[in-house]
Amino acid sequence: MAAERLSVVVTRRLPEVVETRMKELFDVELRDDDTPMTRSELADAMTRCDVLVPTINDQIDANMLAGAGDRLRLIANYGAGVDHIDVGSARQRGILVSNTAGVSADDTADMAIALILAVTRRFPEGIRLMATGEWPGWSPTAMLGHRIQGRRVGILGMGRIGQAVAARARAFGMQVHYHNRKRVHPKIEEQLEATYWESLDQMVARMDVLSINCPHTPSTFHLMNARRLKLMKPEAVIVNTSRGEVIDENALTRMLRAGEIAGAGLDVYEHGNEINPRLRDLPNVVALPHMGSATVEGRIEMGEKVLINIKTFADGHRPPDQVVPGML
Repeated sequence: MAAERLSVVVTRRLPEVVETRMKELFDVELRDDDTPMTRSELADAMTRCDVLVPTINDQIDANMLAGAGDRLRLIANYGAGVDHIDVGSARQRGILVSNTAGVSADDTADMAIALILAVTRRFPEGIRLMATGEWPGWSPTAMLGHRIQGRRVGILGMGRIGQAVAARARAFGMQVHYHNRKRVHPKIEEQLEATYWESLDQMVARMDVLSINCPHTPSTFHLMNARRLKLMKPEAVIVNTSRGEVIDENALTRMLRAGEIAGAGLDVYEHGNEINPRLRDLPNVVALPHMGSATVEGRIEMGEKVLINIKTFADGHRPPDQVVPGML
């Protein structure tokens, strides 16, 4: 007799190749459209599956977990960040949590560098000028931006993505500095020619570019608050491809409008897709719709990670990408 297959609920549409493989391996329930589940739909799904495959849009708090019952045994998150999941409460209820760490590091680092270039070389202004047909032709003093070669980039969060940003920044001739919860291994520092700052305040005050690459945790919420943003040089720019909650968005908007910070490249926002309109309309802001990991290859690799985590769990082993509270 064939072994009973795990019941899996997927909360969003995934790449077709991933959905097809899930259908082959598990008793899977897929979404008919790509809209997020409502809270009630999510709560209901958690009562009728062994494995839930959520995304960043699904807020899974302690109350939601308490109502899940005894059937749910694994939350195989489609994504690296798990700040939308109460991992501690899940663990108390005997529910494992896994993620897709490491897959999107290169894609997100590419986007961070793209945003640095876009802000410092004024891509959006140039695109608008061409789109409106108002370009009068080349001029020696028109649309002047700044080189990034020789400039100091401060990386806030030196994990996989931070290190990938550092490697790319070095290739562009930038001087790499970083602040991290723990200092990285000396060999990594040597390879990246990176300077460590124990004091975030001291680093922020000296950088030409600040790249946010740390996760969102209670300790990093508004880590770049109004006081710390005011330490930045007026000619500096800030780039965020991590989590919007790390920056006080209202304070950043005020300072950008006042010219106290030269520009910003943002792929994530404090309140999800509800972006401050005063921020969105600024000419010195490059705003993207959370595209950091949005490559076909990356999305498929994320799905493959989810599949491996579920299959390993189904075979009676610990998922290779299990997340525990001590990691956060």
